[in-house]
Amino acid sequence: MSKLYKTIISVADKFVPNLMRPLWEHPAGPKTIFFWAPMFKWSLVLAGLGDINRPVESLSVSQCVSLATTSLIWSKYSLAIIPKNYSLFSVNFFLLLTNAYQLSRIYILKK
Repeated sequence: MSKLYKTIISVADKFVPNLMRPLWEHPAGPKTIFFWAPMFKWSLVLAGLGDINRPVESLSVSQCVSLATTSLIWSKYSLAIIPKNYSLFSVNFFLLLTNAYQLSRIYILKK
């Protein structure tokens, strides 16, 4: 880990209340990449939700298929690893749902 990151964590560690300690100290908690990667991945879910009002003709089938497929794979993987990473599961599950919905819109339009 970088020196800057370790410094930030050690400073923040002093301000974490006792009630939040279990989350803070968890092996997939905010002190690890296992927490932050899923947090940033939520931007993909938000982008997919933003595309709900977009005309179906402008949606990319290959993008929706690839996001849905990788989300399905990562959803399964997030529950197979130790420690189980429920935040990674939830973001991938919602990304899968969002893209499956977009694909259903595309499919219905082409019928």
